[in-house]
Amino acid sequence: MIGKTTARLAATAVAAVSMFSAGAPASAKPELILAIGGEPDNGYDPLLGWGRYGHPLFQSTLLKRDAGLNTVPDLATEWALSDDRKVWTIKLRPDVFFSDGTPLTAEDVAFTFNEAATAGGTLDLTVMDRAEAVNDSTVKIYLERPWVTFSENFYSLGIVPSQEYGPGYARRPVGSGPYRLVSWTEGEQLIVEANSAYYGRRPAFDRLTFVFSGEDTSLAATRTGDVDMVSVPALMADDSIQGFDKIVVPSVDNRGLSFPIPQPGEVNAEGQPVGNAVTSDLAIRRAINLGVDREQLVDVALNGYGRPAYGPADGLPWSNPDATVAYDPDAARAMLDDAGWVPGADGIRVRDGVRAAFDVYFPASDSVRQALSIVVSEQLKALGIAAQPKGVTWEQIGRIDHQQPVMFGWGSHSPVEVYSLYNSAWGGIDFYNPGYFADSTVDGHFSDAQHAESLEQSYPHWQAAEWDGKTGFSARGLAGWAWLVNLDHVYFVNECLNVGETQIEPHGHGWPITAMIEQWTWTCD
Repeated sequence: MIGKTTARLAATAVAAVSMFSAGAPASAKPELILAIGGEPDNGYDPLLGWGRYGHPLFQSTLLKRDAGLNTVPDLATEWALSDDRKVWTIKLRPDVFFSDGTPLTAEDVAFTFNEAATAGGTLDLTVMDRAEAVNDSTVKIYLERPWVTFSENFYSLGIVPSQEYGPGYARRPVGSGPYRLVSWTEGEQLIVEANSAYYGRRPAFDRLTFVFSGEDTSLAATRTGDVDMVSVPALMADDSIQGFDKIVVPSVDNRGLSFPIPQPGEVNAEGQPVGNAVTSDLAIRRAINLGVDREQLVDVALNGYGRPAYGPADGLPWSNPDATVAYDPDAARAMLDDAGWVPGADGIRVRDGVRAAFDVYFPASDSVRQALSIVVSEQLKALGIAAQPKGVTWEQIGRIDHQQPVMFGWGSHSPVEVYSLYNSAWGGIDFYNPGYFADSTVDGHFSDAQHAESLEQSYPHWQAAEWDGKTGFSARGLAGWAWLVNLDHVYFVNECLNVGETQIEPHGHGWPITAMIEQWTWTCD
């Protein structure tokens, strides 16, 4: 969720223009220049969250997912869970070396998991007791209790070298992934080279340069042939660029409004105010979910590049299709009438002296979230709700997200994200569950899911948490969020570059399009 400030983006754009002006010609292969965003604030340390949506590029993971999201081995050759579902035994492939030439062993895997559990990152390692190396090629991970989503860390936690890890690692990462970092000029560019020690299929491109420029600058550079691939926001997606193909990749990358749930007056453990007098009312939250025209949001704010969203994991096996609500503004207005929200002289509703008004915050650097915030605020006027869009920095959002709705974005290949967004224990942690949603019934369904014998057997419990016929976190139940749209990810790709089959992409931290970079090929002479 962390973004860059407007000022920093402006500086980035200036630097990028300078760099593009001296850019390499498109024929200078096997090097690619990519303008696909994804510069992390905290560097490239998996223990602090880098790669949490998979494919960390510099590091390897125990498992990974193919284009169809099926599990395939990476470092692990065998993995098994004990009968009591509290001990994972993982055997590693023997031919793995870090990019500095040192071998990767079970000690490194155990170190990575143990260190990550105390690193304060965003990984779900709270149930881990310890990880131990049995020998060079076998590691055991002990859990305090069964936890079905623990194995999701096998796809996202890049393994770091125990002897090299320490302060500064995030900016000088050493790993066993397909590429190694050469240089990183923050806010400008990152240069990587193929890792000659990589055990997998060697990528076709020896060198990649990731440029971190603004949307307009990146698109302009593409038109002059200075980059080989650019990701563009939906409002720029109708452009055509000579010599480039447009690739539209479906995603579970969603956007939605968070709702502060408590009444105002509370403070959290950090002393920050929590709650909102308007969104604390269930009728308001459910009416917004009924009265928002998601199809119009897709057409206007996404330029048609997306689909309506009704939950944080639409279409994935753990989402509940019965939790969706149909657009019904009349029912929304009736719901507000019944709840005592009476239209005032200016059309904005009032109840007990409280005006149905709040701010909608979004990162000012993000044109899509800005468009969504503006359009949804206009739609809410028709319900008698005044929503004021406000573009600010992520730092500012971090100071108000417990009190005002925020246009957030999420979307993962794992149900653990659903757990993080709605479980009461995650209230106020990082940007997860910023509105302090809490419900014992939903928590109970989550507990049943986490204690299921397998991920597949957990699916009905995740679905029940969303909507069990009586309640749930969805719009039909307690309406903890108003999910609005799922984005298509749009790329302009040099017509000579074949990226092969793509995954349904997660939220855009990192570079989801590079998930299977080993299959990329250059098709021209």
